[in-house]
Amino acid sequence: MEVVLAYLLDLLIGDPEGYPHPVRIIGRVISHLESILRKYAKSDRALKIAGFILCGLTVTLAFAATYVLLYIAGLIHPYLKYAFDVLIIYTCLATKDLGKAAGKVYEALTKGDIVEARRRLSYIVSRDTDRLDVENISRGAIETVAENISDGIIAPMFYAFIGGAPLAIFYKAASTLDSMVGYRNEKYLDLGFASAKLDDILNFIPARITGFLIVIAAFLLGYDYKNSWRIFLRDRLKHQSPNSAHGEAAVAGALNIQLGGLNYYFGKPEIKPTLGDGKEKITPQHIKDSIRIMYMTSFLGLVVFYIGRRLM
Repeated sequence: MEVVLAYLLDLLIGDPEGYPHPVRIIGRVISHLESILRKYAKSDRALKIAGFILCGLTVTLAFAATYVLLYIAGLIHPYLKYAFDVLIIYTCLATKDLGKAAGKVYEALTKGDIVEARRRLSYIVSRDTDRLDVENISRGAIETVAENISDGIIAPMFYAFIGGAPLAIFYKAASTLDSMVGYRNEKYLDLGFASAKLDDILNFIPARITGFLIVIAAFLLGYDYKNSWRIFLRDRLKHQSPNSAHGEAAVAGALNIQLGGLNYYFGKPEIKPTLGDGKEKITPQHIKDSIRIMYMTSFLGLVVFYIGRRLM
């Protein structure tokens, strides 16, 4: 029941701003450890070894700190441990915040305020947004929602059902590592190698579950579930990452749109593989549709994992 309560809490209030969120703490730990390790790791080989140390220390500390906190809370009172378990899992879920962030982009576009829409989009994507038109702003918001259904909701929920708050935090630590150092560029190619690989391993099963659940969500919501299934099977492995395209492909198919294509990062063009056939031109309404699919998928994940846990 801890995960169910955490999910409901996330839907009700999302992440309050300004309190010591575990992911923010993990981010500070990663930055601190990185600065220390870089002082000693000067060669490519040393950086790769340092990357394994960074990854191992971060996820171990996150898991151990959560485990010890729950253990101490349990010594004080079982209900206190239960409350901490719910609260920690709740911080690992991003259902409401994901919908809220994309919804603000949608609202700005429906008001015709493209400048505000670009600004809102810049908060949730790493691409350049200052010159995007309505279609590409909408595409950016949809891609963010679709990709993060797995990373921000289904995956942490999956691990929370398996191992409670400690394993959920372990996953969030690995995900935070990947988002901070898991880049294939000159600065992080070696240092971020271990973190990127761990993230790939941990997301392998949740990403595929997410794709299946999106197809079911499309069916229940009246979207093109047959095309969602077809595009999911066809395009889910197009990205360089083995996991990131599953949700995007299923959403693209459900909405009969095409995701991917040309983006700019720090002024440099980058063409990503296209997902879907693009039978419909992307509009702001598709942002709202993707949010609906995200909420339904999250609910289906909760139900499936809860039933699976009860049957174990």
